[in-house]
Amino acid sequence: MKPTQTLHERGQSLWLDNITRGMLDSGRIRRYIDRYAVTGLTSNPSIFDKAIESGDYDDAIRAKAGKGPANEDLFFELAIEDLQRAADEFLPVHERTDGVDGWVSLEVSPLLAYDTAATIEAAKTLHRQAARRNLLIKIPGTTEGLPAITECVASGVPINVTLLFSADHYRAAADAYLTGLQRRVDQGLDPAVGSVASVFMSRWDVAVAATVPDHLKDRLALAVGLDTYRAYRHFMDSDRMQRLENAGARVQRLLWASTRTKDPAASDTLYVHGLAAPLTINTMPDRTLEAFYDHGEVGAPMPADGGDADEVLARFADAGVDVAALAERLQREGAETFVTAWNDLMTRISAQSASLV
Repeated sequence: MKPTQTLHERGQSLWLDNITRGMLDSGRIRRYIDRYAVTGLTSNPSIFDKAIESGDYDDAIRAKAGKGPANEDLFFELAIEDLQRAADEFLPVHERTDGVDGWVSLEVSPLLAYDTAATIEAAKTLHRQAARRNLLIKIPGTTEGLPAITECVASGVPINVTLLFSADHYRAAADAYLTGLQRRVDQGLDPAVGSVASVFMSRWDVAVAATVPDHLKDRLALAVGLDTYRAYRHFMDSDRMQRLENAGARVQRLLWASTRTKDPAASDTLYVHGLAAPLTINTMPDRTLEAFYDHGEVGAPMPADGGDADEVLARFADAGVDVAALAERLQREGAETFVTAWNDLMTRISAQSASLV
């Protein structure tokens, strides 16, 4: 049995962190579903930027650009078309798991990361336009994004909370989600609104690679992961969550994001085998998925009590790493990176539109 299937059977969902029209047309995504046990998909502006640069969308841009949509509107038209097709591919998984799995994700504009009202409006609009029950809208877990998450969940919009980096970030996202669910229960509405909380991993190790001793390299992300998984298990077992489950709610699943290994000296599946745990999701780019399928190893699942997380994090503190402050920095830098990618994408669409028309 291939490692991807083993991990799937042990209760972890494997999602693909990529989508292009070419992958849909060629049947590549279908192959990942059938052979690699992939049960969902995430996307971001950088992914679409590279796909548009490749020429995959030339015909679609040529057909749409002359009709006058602005760059952002044109992008969302293209992205929604792709994600609707992907959502349909994963719909049998979604139905088989009664809505637990089989999701795809579409992101609001990163320019809105610090604008609560605009994020709410954009998320509701995109959800309505996509018109797929297994499509999550990605909202960053910034201070301004958290009330938007609550409002959208309360309105019945499934949410992928993105740009989380720590256990504290996860707790804030889970609280925002449960607050939205409680509002639905109080109003007599169905609280079964899907959500995932996406915690970014590899950027931790990149951030400290040049400043920590060799014996601590490539260990911070997994320690943060253990700490976050412990918080997740506590939330799952909390009275608050169980009361909502009694009313029909579902747990907001923990998703490991940014799982491509950046250190060439480290295992290319470091953030897959090191983050194996039931009722979680690991979303990974093609290269990481292919590597794990080919030679990945499935070891013991993550311990619910955090294992040696506290001990390892204490070693980083002794080495001068302020983990809490670094989490805030990584979230801020992540938001800035998404804005840069978004602006690059808009520039790309503008140039492609001009050249093709």
